[in-house]
Amino acid sequence: MMLPPWFEPGFTAELGEHCFEADEIIAFARKFDPQPFHLDAELARKSAFGGLCASGWHTASVWMRKQRDHSAIAIREW
Repeated sequence: MMLPPWFEPGFTAELGEHCFEADEIIAFARKFDPQPFHLDAELARKSAFGGLCASGWHTASVWMRKQRDHSAIAIREW
């Protein structure tokens, strides 16, 4: 079985960027991860993060979407 080149050790891919806006962070947190440093900018400033912080689940879901989009393009090209 021949594997696509993105399964080779050391392969890297540019997946793009995503800017987590405050309203997006808060909306995601309300639904899925309601912790003070995700929901309240003032409380977040007093936390170890020093400001509003996107949930790890939020960042992982954005990465997953970027990875899926990249894979769909790579598969078509392969």
